[in-house]
Amino acid sequence: MEAFTKLNAVAAPLRMINVDTDIIIPKQFLKTIKRSGLGIHAFNDIRYNEDGSPREDFALNKPAYKDAQILITGENFGCGSSREHAPWAILDMGIHCIIAPSYADIFYNNSFKNGILPIVLPQDQVDALMDEAENNPEAPLEIDLKNQTVKRGNIMAFDFDIDPARKHSLMNGLDDIGLTLEKKAHIVEFENKDKEKRSWLYK
Repeated sequence: MEAFTKLNAVAAPLRMINVDTDIIIPKQFLKTIKRSGLGIHAFNDIRYNEDGSPREDFALNKPAYKDAQILITGENFGCGSSREHAPWAILDMGIHCIIAPSYADIFYNNSFKNGILPIVLPQDQVDALMDEAENNPEAPLEIDLKNQTVKRGNIMAFDFDIDPARKHSLMNGLDDIGLTLEKKAHIVEFENKDKEKRSWLYK
């Protein structure tokens, strides 16, 4: 998993609430178990017309946001069914950070496990960032995970909270397997002692 420390990038506004996982990645694209290749299908039903052409009114189709790595959106993002393909699709389309007033619990947890930083901010702060992203799309947003800040140049700056364990995992690029391997020395020590006590288990 790629480490997340700082991100200075364009932020795309998605003025929607209750964006469920079927909107993020519709069920017909869940046949794969690969994490790559899903980005082109992310937000499929609101991103494309029936003929497959891009919808001009969808924020991430607009030229100003084509390189966006941050998504600013509404409350209860990622609700609905608990499909891990949702954060896979978002990450594969280039989004590394999401800012919203609230998230569905499973999506929130899955985001951290896949290297995405989901930031929770009060509604008024999200609204301010959303307005700024719409009015000045060329100005990048700075996400500083170490200092837990979101900054828009000299215009606005907000602090955010994050669980220390999740912060450690993101900053060091550690998924669940990586966290386990951090304790490799202790695991080896235990196994060596256990072999002495119960050698028959290791034959």
